[in-house]
Amino acid sequence: MSKCSIAVDIGASSGRLIAGCLQDNNLKLKEIHRFDNNLIIKDGHYCWDVHALYNEIITGIRICRDRGLHPESIGIDTWAVDFVLLDEKNRLLTDAIAYRDARTDGMMEEVFHFISKERLYLETGIQFQKFNTIYQLYSLKKSNPEVLEQATSFLMLPDYFNYLLTGKKVNEYTNATSTQLVNAFTKKWDNDLLDLLGINKEMFLEIKPAGSILGDMETELSKELGIDMKVILPATHDTGSAVVAVPEVDDTVYISSGTWSLIGVENPFPICITKALDYNFTNEGGFSYQYRFLKNVMGLWMIQEVKRNYNDQYSFSELVELAAKASEFGAKINVDNDRFLKPENMIEEIQKVCRETNQEVPETPGEVAKCVFDSLGDSYQKAINQIEEIYEKEFNKINIIGGGSQNEMLNQLIADKTGKEVIAGPVEATAIGNLVSQLITLGKIKDIDEARNIIGQSFELKRYSATGREEESVT
Repeated sequence: MSKCSIAVDIGASSGRLIAGCLQDNNLKLKEIHRFDNNLIIKDGHYCWDVHALYNEIITGIRICRDRGLHPESIGIDTWAVDFVLLDEKNRLLTDAIAYRDARTDGMMEEVFHFISKERLYLETGIQFQKFNTIYQLYSLKKSNPEVLEQATSFLMLPDYFNYLLTGKKVNEYTNATSTQLVNAFTKKWDNDLLDLLGINKEMFLEIKPAGSILGDMETELSKELGIDMKVILPATHDTGSAVVAVPEVDDTVYISSGTWSLIGVENPFPICITKALDYNFTNEGGFSYQYRFLKNVMGLWMIQEVKRNYNDQYSFSELVELAAKASEFGAKINVDNDRFLKPENMIEEIQKVCRETNQEVPETPGEVAKCVFDSLGDSYQKAINQIEEIYEKEFNKINIIGGGSQNEMLNQLIADKTGKEVIAGPVEATAIGNLVSQLITLGKIKDIDEARNIIGQSFELKRYSATGREEESVT
């Protein structure tokens, strides 16, 4: 692998740079650099260390150079909703405050005094989560209105990293839609909503679709790194890139399984109907202006926190094994309760809820993990049932993508609960979707349909049914 493209995929707990190229019509991957992404506390808020993350991106590019790779392009994706603001001299006005910070508590309800919940949904099609960008901005308007007035550039985190690489500032479409400030039908910033909230609309930039070439790396940076490559906009929202990597979308519900679990289907138009509002489904933008009709439910964040609360004494695979041994334990919790977003101690919070609901309290690591996995399975099944009710049809397959697709216990549990065929993989779905988006833009892959065919034959998939598991290798 000499000529290649680089996917920079940064999630809420870790990041990675993965090189990819086409060889004999198969997509080949090579991990270049992996790093942690930890929240820091700054001025009393949970924040992302954007400077450290950018330095990790540069470190990864240097490693590419040192390994003799010749990347033609690079694309960056991260999680959604979080942002920074720049002033007229391109200086940071804000820290990158994290969506798990408490500053948005109560903000959603206050926004409803200005804009009805129904209007907000009918115009944007985005689900209601207290940490959506709209509520973060409203919180900032209340606490530091002068900062919003000084701001000349609103940049979501991939937009900011792209600006550091190229000096060019745009807002990429798929991530912009997660703000709950983009009109679902015009695909532009909804100025009427911004006016109603009294938020400075001049700081919002041109919205560019995924698959756009942003430009070349800045000359000085290119000379410093010894690499000259194009910066391409993949779906910069990580779920948007992950969904590109779903090998089959017909008759299939996908679950992008990581820190969060995103459960949905791909659709050519937004579904902004009352039932979708009642069930709190979202219509986020996707590659080629497809819509990701999905629900954001709690994911493996809970087991990540459980692992941390046990001082990393157990690996994830060991927690799965212990959960399997605790097969008689049956307590379940509502994993989508906001109290699990950022509790002081996840294990204690789970135990507290079990006491409050008069259930057996999990005491051992296996019982705690079993409680989490069983409860996640219930949440997944509920979301899938709601999708089928809205679509008035039954979907026969579930494709689990991302790191969580390696959890065989949870995969089998989902197959057993739903009675549907479960396909697990690819694991590095987000990076894969990022890469094939770049390859489409470079003209090396015709379109997303061809990309999905290539993905389906390039990576091993595992299949599960309610009667047992069957493995299938696709090479």
